[in-house]
Amino acid sequence: MTAHDRPSPWWTPQRYADRRPFLQARTAITRAVRAWFEEQGFAEVETAILQISPGNETHLHAPRTELRQADGSLAPRYLRTSPEFACKKLLAAGEPKIYEFARVFRDRERGDLHLPEFTMLEWYRANAGYDAIMADTIVVIAHAAQATGIGRFSFRGRTADPFAEPELLTVAAAFDRFAGIDLLPTITGGAGDREALAAAAAARVRVADDDTWSDIFSKVLVEHVEPQLGQGRLTVLFEYPSPEAALARTKAGDPDVAERFEVYACGVELANGFGELTDAAEQRHRFTAAMDEKARRYGERYPLDDDFLAAVGQMPEASGVALGFDRLVMLASGAPRIDQVVWTPPAGET
Repeated sequence: MTAHDRPSPWWTPQRYADRRPFLQARTAITRAVRAWFEEQGFAEVETAILQISPGNETHLHAPRTELRQADGSLAPRYLRTSPEFACKKLLAAGEPKIYEFARVFRDRERGDLHLPEFTMLEWYRANAGYDAIMADTIVVIAHAAQATGIGRFSFRGRTADPFAEPELLTVAAAFDRFAGIDLLPTITGGAGDREALAAAAAARVRVADDDTWSDIFSKVLVEHVEPQLGQGRLTVLFEYPSPEAALARTKAGDPDVAERFEVYACGVELANGFGELTDAAEQRHRFTAAMDEKARRYGERYPLDDDFLAAVGQMPEASGVALGFDRLVMLASGAPRIDQVVWTPPAGET
């Protein structure tokens, strides 16, 4: 490509004019959402971006840096993938209701729905069940749509009414409906039976020899379930299988499912929420297993934040959710791509 063929920079007035209506929508949505949180008595917090651990999920990747200490030594740090660790420390400290518009970072992610640097809107309620956070999420999405005056979300030929009563669907019911897979019998005592799920899913997805239970689950979810969600109205997908609990507690009386939910619109995942796990030993066990798998797959592992794990054991019962704010703005503004709703595109892009 010659210099003459290259597109002009994003900041030229002609190109910027195309994006400006989406950015004005972002401002209106931010104002409306912040006002709602203030009305509900939430405290807005600002937590540190540089962390000892960026998060301990197998497939999350974070940029790494080093800080030079006063004695000249170097201390490794990571750009956070979520403000979750810091926010839960604030819950342990006694904050009852908090929210943050957090800048977060992900390596290996770029596309119409992914940016390497983006805004996560995250909030927590102490002493509240995860049904309360589900309800919050639906209200926040409706406030975003109301702020722009959009009547329906649309993306890639799918539409969803953000004001309609949402669809409530368990993960097991979704796998049965959209993939013909009876999911729960492939879980025993909270652990996934890899061979059972491989046999059930063989006709629906390609199963590799080294795929784990979670790999197969994710393939079915991405290929057959997610595209069907949030059509016509929002979908709340809940009761995730316990092998996918992450930082959520398991359901009382049913260890095979967890208090985890996700919200979808037009096949797009907008939010991921938990009834928060407060068992520090169990959280350490899950993180260690995830880092073992990360080391096997990618040849790296992230350290555990022992301070966070100590806070998990002291925090009150709580629920929280992380909402992809840029994705919400994209849908509520009618933008076709996520990079059109951020004030400056990723560094190095035109």
